[in-house]
Amino acid sequence: MNYSVIAKSWGSLLIVEAVLMLIPEITGNIYGEKEALWFLMIAAASGTVGFLLRTFVKTNKKLRSREGFAIAALNWIVLSIIGALPFFLSGAIPCFTDAVFETASGFTTTGASILTEIESLPRCILMWRSLTHWIGGMGVLVFILIFAPSDADNMHIMKAESPGYSVDKLVPKVKQTAIILYAIYLGLTVLEMVLLLCGGMPLFDTICHSFGTAGTGGFGIKADSIGGYNAYCQVVITVFMMLFGTNFKVYFLLVTKKWKEALKQQEVVWYFIIYAVVVAIITISLIKDVGSFWQSLNLASFQAASVMTTTGFATADFNTWSTVAKLSMVMLMMIGACAGSTGGGMKVSRVVLYVKQIKREIQSLVHPRSVKKITMDGSAVSEGTIRAMNVYLMAYVIIMALSILLVSIDGFDVTSTITAVVATFNNIGPGLGIVGPTGNFHDFSHFSKWVMIFDMIAGRLEIFPMLVLFMPDTWKKR
Repeated sequence: MNYSVIAKSWGSLLIVEAVLMLIPEITGNIYGEKEALWFLMIAAASGTVGFLLRTFVKTNKKLRSREGFAIAALNWIVLSIIGALPFFLSGAIPCFTDAVFETASGFTTTGASILTEIESLPRCILMWRSLTHWIGGMGVLVFILIFAPSDADNMHIMKAESPGYSVDKLVPKVKQTAIILYAIYLGLTVLEMVLLLCGGMPLFDTICHSFGTAGTGGFGIKADSIGGYNAYCQVVITVFMMLFGTNFKVYFLLVTKKWKEALKQQEVVWYFIIYAVVVAIITISLIKDVGSFWQSLNLASFQAASVMTTTGFATADFNTWSTVAKLSMVMLMMIGACAGSTGGGMKVSRVVLYVKQIKREIQSLVHPRSVKKITMDGSAVSEGTIRAMNVYLMAYVIIMALSILLVSIDGFDVTSTITAVVATFNNIGPGLGIVGPTGNFHDFSHFSKWVMIFDMIAGRLEIFPMLVLFMPDTWKKR
């Protein structure tokens, strides 16, 4: 293990986090909040340590795969711990475990909260909560790659942090890919802000909700989340949740005028088909209770988008919906958004390829001598990719089952326990029962919260970077 390259990466991370903390610090100064001072002090300390690490740690060794995965996992842990300090030291969240849970939930764009009261919090604290979503949405390490001095081996970091069963460079150089991704990300965020302002949403609310939508995180600044805003704003947020849950490769293809290739992306097609089917099911199930088709459609389309993209915003308490509607929501929780998006979950691409594998196995039973390749977007999927996906599924099931068993020690009902783990592991936010849209994770024990902190980071990093940390070979010297 090349420890110097890890330490140097920490330096870059701490400098970036220090700079980003100036945003809530400025917000607090605008509103005259004393808590803003904590952001300034922590930013100064973080920036100083980061500068020392960048300056005095020397390394000229190449970054290998295991270092890339270890950097991704360790940096997200450090990011969450340092990011929790303003919550903890300011007294906004007096329990350190709760502060780390809230911060990890923000950076991983999960949106699960331990806070029982939100609207009384200082605006600088609310800004930091929402900003953690925007930072974590595209990935802070991808952001750092923009300023990396060279492209050498940086693909290992990008693969470790970027969500999806595979990561491809959009252009030959990793740094250019990172710049393109963040340019698209920033452009969509600004466009949403403009549209929300046109709908009459206050500026502060607009910024926070745009950050939450872009990162598909879902931290609200109101007790009723998005429920108190007008229908126009709800529709805008619905549209942008779906846009940010789409594979960003599609936007790159559209920008480069490769229209036909963009429209042929199978994952995106199935993403919208699954969404449309679930919205139709929920709308039909809600009509008799709501009494209006359009209101039912609005509720169904918003909540389905929120859950499928793992954003977690709410306009209604789907805890009270019919069984078929709630099960449809749980199904969307498991599937998640597209690979290469800011959304979480298993990813639509994996689900599509799992179905194709099942189809191939059935065909091989009927035609034992046939040899059929699995394809995606007109290209054959390698057997190595298929194997990696199957291993991912096994790890996914084992970690989820073990987490549910560990969290069940708290003694909550089955629905709350299972959906709490599903919601954190898939980076969704709300579940059912006590962790529904009107509930929170406050009552879980410290032990269960640390289990779910692990789940949130593991889910955001597609499991394996976190598991790499537990392999003895990872830490052996060359």
